[in-house]
Amino acid sequence: MTEQQTSTRRRASFHRLTVSNVRRLTKDSIEVTFDIPEALSDEYDYVAGQYVALRKELPNAEGELVELRRSYSICAAPTGDEIKVAIKRDLGGLFSTWANEELTAGNQIDVMSPAGAFISKHKLTEINDPTKINTTSQDRFVAVAAGSGITPVLAIARTILEANDHSRFDLIYANKAAMDVMFLEELADLKDRYPSRLALHHVLSREQRISPLLSGRIDAEKLSTLLTNVVQAPTVDEWFLCGPFELVQLVRDQLTALEVPAEKVRFELFTTGEPNKPQGHIGRPVTVDENEESYEISFNLDGLKGEVKSPVRANETVLNAALRVRPDVPFACAGGVCGTCRAKVTCGSVTMAENYALEPEEVEAGYVLTCQSHPTSEKLTVDFDA
Repeated sequence: MTEQQTSTRRRASFHRLTVSNVRRLTKDSIEVTFDIPEALSDEYDYVAGQYVALRKELPNAEGELVELRRSYSICAAPTGDEIKVAIKRDLGGLFSTWANEELTAGNQIDVMSPAGAFISKHKLTEINDPTKINTTSQDRFVAVAAGSGITPVLAIARTILEANDHSRFDLIYANKAAMDVMFLEELADLKDRYPSRLALHHVLSREQRISPLLSGRIDAEKLSTLLTNVVQAPTVDEWFLCGPFELVQLVRDQLTALEVPAEKVRFELFTTGEPNKPQGHIGRPVTVDENEESYEISFNLDGLKGEVKSPVRANETVLNAALRVRPDVPFACAGGVCGTCRAKVTCGSVTMAENYALEPEEVEAGYVLTCQSHPTSEKLTVDFDA
């Protein structure tokens, strides 16, 4: 693992940032710009494709203040003095609805330092280390995105096209209708800037386009044609997939069938495919009886050791247990998608229910997502600092 890749897993920390601008993208989405104070510029240095978590207390349906954490991908290339994210309104989403209806310049929100591994790992371009860019290689990249999945992809495409004058980038972008396309003007401007190296394939599920291939939902048959005849999968050096679980999994299955090596495919999910599965954003209360059977969990965080007992009957995750004694334990989505709660098991064992964030080599090295991990040994020790 390179030094740059290691930095993408740095310890997450929150800082209160000021919103400098809110720009309407579509009727249901906005772009939010945060000013980065000079003193925090190193904390918010990032690689194209990473995300930040936003933390805010908002009243719920009963009027009670609750802490909400939501993760949003960064949509602009690094500048050092600001960070931009796109927030699309989710049906029934408390945070996204508030942001789209009430968030304005001057508001302050707790913003986590950038994290995430949805970044290019293509060795020929070295886009994450500009001093090592090979400006003579002719590399091909393809992204498949849906809805707000364009957010990290836009940042990645900009970076790749600017980094290497010989690189090519294809984007298959699915939306319901033209009015729902986020960053439509930015994509058009990028196409004007790189007319021969950027190919845009807008697929609209509820609007008829000239080509039947670009009309209707992306199903297995349509996707097969796009991957084999339009972008010619065997010629692609790296893939970026971002969107709902069903679409990302469909593309991954098709790429596997086309014998595309898994190491060439980067992906990031919106959901885990279980929308009805509750995902708490604070540790749920658990009562510990000293006389009942419990797991003994120890953890290291910021160089300090924490200890907590977790009743076997409670069936709580390692993250939930740790939050009961250390509310500053890092997490964002609590759904096995973002990887913020990553830690290394140094003693004992766990079973991990879901994993959409860790690379196979990380799992092999003992890393787990604590929001998805349940103890399977009497004593367990995990290290959030590893």
